[in-house]
Amino acid sequence: MENANTSEFNLPSLWEKIKDSAKRLGRYTTKKALLLYYVLKSDTTPRSAKLVVYGALAYLILPVNLISQKRHPILGWADEVAAIAIAFRKVRQYVTPEMDQQAEEMLDKWF
Repeated sequence: MENANTSEFNLPSLWEKIKDSAKRLGRYTTKKALLLYYVLKSDTTPRSAKLVVYGALAYLILPVNLISQKRHPILGWADEVAAIAIAFRKVRQYVTPEMDQQAEEMLDKWF
């Protein structure tokens, strides 16, 4: 495991990580990460689904990774994409058309 400085989960860190990674991850994967965020914010999302999202998003922003991006850049990137994809599959039924529209608008600003 890679272990750097510890930091706590916070929204500004998440947004910075998403913005920094957006071009590298591509629009498709970035949209999934945004949708995870919007599902997390929703009052109608069950707690169990929110825990899945917290786990995936925390994996993206915390300085601890299973696969080091410095040592294995492609694999280090792939495990983050996998975390997003797995979490999204588990909570996609909670994505609303409004959330999808919000994500598209944000992506239009970034790309």
